[in-house]
Amino acid sequence: MSVLKVIEILGNSTVSFEDAVQNIVDEVCKTVKNVKSVYVKDMQVTINDNQIAEYRVNAKVTFGIMED
Repeated sequence: MSVLKVIEILGNSTVSFEDAVQNIVDEVCKTVKNVKSVYVKDMQVTINDNQIAEYRVNAKVTFGIMED
């Protein structure tokens, strides 16, 4: 039997949405083991001088906390 936990994380990047998600994965994996999935809940951008300045991602990260 597996028990999973979900945490909500905000990530950002000046490159792309994909890079923002990768930043979330990189940071979470520094302190959380057994990461199973990332669900992108929301995406936003900030604008500066009519250009995209930053990509932002609100994501839910699922990881296992107990395995048989």
